[in-house]
Amino acid sequence: MLTTRFVNGAPNWLDVGTSDIDGAISFYRDLFGWQFRSAGPDSGGYGFFQLAGRTVAGGMQTTSEQGAPSWTVYFRSTDAEATAKAAEQAGGGVLLRPMDVLGEGRMAILADTAGVPFGVWQPGRTQGIDVAGEPGSLCWIELFTPDIARAAAFYRKVLGWETEGVSFPGGTYTCINPDGGSPETGFGGLVPQADDPVDPESGAYLLPYFEATDTDAVARATQERGGTVLMPPTDVRGVGRIARLADPYGARFAVITSAPQEPGQG
Repeated sequence: MLTTRFVNGAPNWLDVGTSDIDGAISFYRDLFGWQFRSAGPDSGGYGFFQLAGRTVAGGMQTTSEQGAPSWTVYFRSTDAEATAKAAEQAGGGVLLRPMDVLGEGRMAILADTAGVPFGVWQPGRTQGIDVAGEPGSLCWIELFTPDIARAAAFYRKVLGWETEGVSFPGGTYTCINPDGGSPETGFGGLVPQADDPVDPESGAYLLPYFEATDTDAVARATQERGGTVLMPPTDVRGVGRIARLADPYGARFAVITSAPQEPGQG
C-alpha cells in the first residue's frame, strides 16, 4: 500500500500539467477539497494542491508544445543522474535532464520503452507529497503498456521494481512492489494495453488513483464540472469501487473507494 514512508522506486510525487491552471484549481477543489498554494515567484507558476495544509500534488500551466494536459507520476531515486542513465541504457529516453529544483530536490522526466513519460524525484529538503492513501490523495498507480514483460524488465533495471502475479476471477493482475518489498508494500499494477476497458488504442500511459470516500459522487461531480467519465463506477471484488475519469482539459485519473481490509491484511 502506498504511504509516505517513501522507499526507492515508489511514487513520491505527482503533478498535473494543464492548459488552464485556474480552471484546474477550481475543478479539483470541487472534487477533492484541494486548495492551491503558489510555490513562489521563482517557480514559473508552479504550485501545490493541499488538503488541510498538507501537499497532495503539484500543478502548473503548460503549453501545447509541452504536450497534452496530463498527470505525471514521480518515483523516488537517490541519484537522478544514475536513474536517467539507467533509463537510456534500458532502451528508454530522457525527456528532461536531471535538474535542481530550488534546493528542494533534483528531478528528471524520463520515458520507458513504450514512450510513457514518468518522473524521478531525488529528495533534498522535500521528501515528497505529505499524504498518501487517504481520501483525496494518491493511493495507487497503473501502467497500461503493450508488453508487460518488457515493461517489467525496464522498470526493474531503472527503478528496482519487483512484480508479482495475483490471481483474480477472470485472470491475473501484475502487482508492482518496491525492491525487496512484499504484497503489503505494493503501490501499483501493470495492465496489458489491449485489456484497457476505456480505450485499448489510446496508447501506453500511467494512471494515478486517488482515494475517494464516495466514487459515485466524484464521478457525478466530474461530469457536472465539465470533465469526462471514461469508465463509470464499477465494483472490483475485494478491491473497491473504481471509476476512470478525465478533468475538463483532458488529464486522466482514477478514483477508488477502497474495500475494507479483512482482519490480518495490510
